[in-house]
Amino acid sequence: MCFSILRIIYKPQSSIIFRGYATEKLVKNGDINKIRNIGILAHIDAGKTTTTERMLYYAGSIKQMGEVHKGNTVTDYMVQERERGITIQSAAVTFTWKDHKINLIDTPGHIDFTMEVEQTLNVLDGVVVILDASAGVEAQTQTVWHQANRYKLPKIVFVNKMDRLDASFEMCCHSIEKKLNVKPIILQIPLLQENRISGLVDILTLEKYDWFSKVLQKSTLSKKNDSQLWEAAQKARCEIIDTLTEYDDALAEKVINSASYASIPTSVILCSLRTTMLAQTVVPVFCGSAYKNIGIEPLLDAVLLYLPDPQARNNTYNCFGDTLSARAFKIIHDKQKGAITFFRIYSGEFVKGQKIYNIAKNFAEQTSKLYLTFADEFRETNTLCEGCIAAVTGLKHTQSGDLISNSPSSVASAKKNLLQQTASRQKVSEENVAALFGKGPRIPEAVFFCSIEPPTLSKQAALEQALSQLQREDPSLRVTHDTETGQIILGGMGELHLEIIRDRILKEYKIETQLGKLQIAYREAPREKVSCDLTTEMKLSNTTQVASISLSVIPVESDESNKETSILVLDRKSEFSSNISNIFPKHLAAVRRGIEVGLMHGPKLGSQVIHVSVMLHMLNVVKGTSEFVIEATATQCVQKLLKESGTCVLEPIMCLEITVSNDHVSSIIADLSRRRASINNVSIRGPNKIVYAEAPLSELLGYSTSLRTISSGTGTFSMEFLEYRKMSPVDETKAIESVRGF
Repeated sequence: MCFSILRIIYKPQSSIIFRGYATEKLVKNGDINKIRNIGILAHIDAGKTTTTERMLYYAGSIKQMGEVHKGNTVTDYMVQERERGITIQSAAVTFTWKDHKINLIDTPGHIDFTMEVEQTLNVLDGVVVILDASAGVEAQTQTVWHQANRYKLPKIVFVNKMDRLDASFEMCCHSIEKKLNVKPIILQIPLLQENRISGLVDILTLEKYDWFSKVLQKSTLSKKNDSQLWEAAQKARCEIIDTLTEYDDALAEKVINSASYASIPTSVILCSLRTTMLAQTVVPVFCGSAYKNIGIEPLLDAVLLYLPDPQARNNTYNCFGDTLSARAFKIIHDKQKGAITFFRIYSGEFVKGQKIYNIAKNFAEQTSKLYLTFADEFRETNTLCEGCIAAVTGLKHTQSGDLISNSPSSVASAKKNLLQQTASRQKVSEENVAALFGKGPRIPEAVFFCSIEPPTLSKQAALEQALSQLQREDPSLRVTHDTETGQIILGGMGELHLEIIRDRILKEYKIETQLGKLQIAYREAPREKVSCDLTTEMKLSNTTQVASISLSVIPVESDESNKETSILVLDRKSEFSSNISNIFPKHLAAVRRGIEVGLMHGPKLGSQVIHVSVMLHMLNVVKGTSEFVIEATATQCVQKLLKESGTCVLEPIMCLEITVSNDHVSSIIADLSRRRASINNVSIRGPNKIVYAEAPLSELLGYSTSLRTISSGTGTFSMEFLEYRKMSPVDETKAIESVRGF
């Protein structure tokens, strides 16, 4: 990577002026290779929404650019978003650029709304990751990057805010390589005047870009007229080839057989770059300033050039043939239209008013109207083809992550086709089939909870309906009822998350609710392995139902055992194997449900029990015994085992990234030490220091206020959940007192 060329100062020469090419022509059904489904990901305040706004402007979709600080952007349309200047809900917009249709989803950057990102990534084909040029890779950037990696999404990076005086393109590229463990391929040289970006050089095409009054000026570099820039671009081009040869043997062979790097065609470099990018080994890096309207058109060109079309990534869905397959990824509630479900269409056509079959829930539903989306605006249409984003009304039970098709027969045919397909000369496994037809995004655990109460009993039903709709929109919101107190308990990802929920209930549903004191979502874990046998006998009508069970509770080191597939372990020892092998599947399912219920409430705090595995040794059931009796027996046995084993309390630990000036670092560290925090590292970022720490969530309530006080209003921080960790006896006692009140 060549960074010595970043501070070249130049005077723009005369060139051809043109406006970003936009077209209103809709992509035809057969032009699926001209569709791009992309997402915008970044840390909070990196400029996602501003970049999206500029894309819409240069594509001709809007006539005037909105600003986040003015509260008039297209994708931040919620009242809460415009009041706070942050993105809370992901918003989908569709626009055209150079005869291609781009379905773009702007996502939140705040960790409290990470579920919105998770749902979105499940249906994308590629992402644009935006960095703040003065900060580089930040905490939430790493989070969304790893989320995108789980879905194996191709990525391009846009280094934004290059107009800032403290911007550093070099620092950003180094942080990409160090923190994201991927090689950055720099495809543009920023041209600086007085330390502020004024133009760009495209290294591969040897073109120079400049922007005046929002209009792009473009000219070709020549050795005669732009000798310094031309030589710098040629050197950078050679470095790109050198980097790619480390990962692409085909390109390395071409280089060996070529007379010089200059003889390698640009098309060959592009092909190698796309190949290595899809393999997640390199990432193309672009730069600019969205606020100053610099670099947006080349970024849009890069989306078309480097990010794949729908067919390139979703060949697995070919098993559906011409029949419909689509996955729900977002649900919102509109006052006039009711519930609107967003789908990504993988195959076939979505037709207005058609009947769909929900694969995950095994039932059919009738759709109503079909819409194209533009943030909070909807345009009704009759059909949408594969590769498109569809908004559908009329569905009452479909949830985020559900895969739908035309009918059960089309699903059965698709499963059969998938099992017959070959991949690397091996048949697709049953696990891959289950993953394809599975529910999609994982739902993060809530770390905060509080009670919520309506102003009067007459508003109770309205509140429950509002919470039901909000929970359907946001699966990370947990709504439960406390059987002892009768209260409604909300669980969320953070203070801001629950505050937004309360604000939405007030402004959208007109219910003046009261939130109880914010509580920490503690967990419990067993202390030692214990075993017991339990027999339940119940007489119903003239029949006696009997279930005998033998279980063991086993502590484990990590919460991997909390996955559905591994909570229950079957004892395959010789003395138990015959009994285990003769258990009916429906009885085994009842045992699993009973165990899950038993682990929901520990004996010490009534919190969920984790870091545990339950082994089934034996199950004996008298003929005619119902599954309910088996389930209740398993629950009672687990509860008895937990009391015998005893439990310890686990608290949520958060990763902290604090940005503060050098003058306040010692005060920040001293304050963190009083909060039971451990300091992992202190690094330098421009004029500021970055403090990386781990701290219990219970010690961080109201930390934003404390940080502003200590740093005289200059410090900022972000945090995300790390793990549940065992507490000391003294801290455990305090936690129990805070929850119980005694």
